[in-house]
Amino acid sequence: MTLPASLQHLRLPVIAAPMFIVSTPDLVIAEVRAGIVGSFPALNARPASQLDEWLHRITEETTGCAAPFAVNMIVHKTNPRLEEDLKALEKWKVPLVITSLGANAELNDAVHGWGGIVMHDVIDDGFARKAVEKGADGLIAVAAGAGGHAGAQSPFALMQEIRAWFDGPVALSGAIACGRSILAAQATGADFAYMGTPWIATPEANAAQEYKQAIVEAKAPDIVYSNLFTGVHGNYLRSSIAAAGMDPDNLPIGEKSAMNFGSGGNMDAKAWKDIWGSGQGVGAIFAVEPVATRVNRLEGEYRAAIAELSARAGS
Repeated sequence: MTLPASLQHLRLPVIAAPMFIVSTPDLVIAEVRAGIVGSFPALNARPASQLDEWLHRITEETTGCAAPFAVNMIVHKTNPRLEEDLKALEKWKVPLVITSLGANAELNDAVHGWGGIVMHDVIDDGFARKAVEKGADGLIAVAAGAGGHAGAQSPFALMQEIRAWFDGPVALSGAIACGRSILAAQATGADFAYMGTPWIATPEANAAQEYKQAIVEAKAPDIVYSNLFTGVHGNYLRSSIAAAGMDPDNLPIGEKSAMNFGSGGNMDAKAWKDIWGSGQGVGAIFAVEPVATRVNRLEGEYRAAIAELSARAGS
């Protein structure tokens, strides 16, 4: 399988995940300039007219970079901006579109029309098959431990089922926060590691300083898996749930019918904004540091892991 041309020259096989509120042009530009794919959710640009401004700035400030940028589109029926945002993406010919919560053949066709590619995030093999049937070029396998909306399956189970039939581009998500884990993602059959949480603890991230510090201080047991906040299961920092006045160990079941991303869903919008997403890989994050510094560290860890594995194999 040959990777799309836009993804063949990355410094590291990493796609930075789009994060609600956190991912804005400052973060995306820093990621792309550091040699990895940077991304943001279209819905982070508010009002909708701001999306055109963001795409203009990101396109202009990443011209000539080896890595592309990506935009995440929620294709669920609760997203009233889908058509309007798609027009902005077409205007700027966004090279990579990441779709979530429902495969959409018409959107896929539109992206292909301007020469872009589509990767759809999935939590099981069934959803993966539907996405490819509807024209997705690649998949993002969201396994257990991923930040934000996350699946419940082991990455080994999820990847072996997908790779049994699909030879297109795949990124693996789920608690990946160090260079060794990037290599491990490739060992499962993924082409890329899909990383979100490490980028929260950077100066470029659009997150409160308290959020960044909470990421640094947290460990895997501090992550709570719940569907209360958006109607879809996801992972969140225990401390932020407690700070919102709730018992992290006794959260009610959320209503999927209340799904409404970016404006609260099952909760008051202000309260939802203060619930902080995080993956289980937080234990590998020890400081708030610039994106470039973190990528340097990841590359060193990744190269060292390759050398160590080669030595173990006797090659």
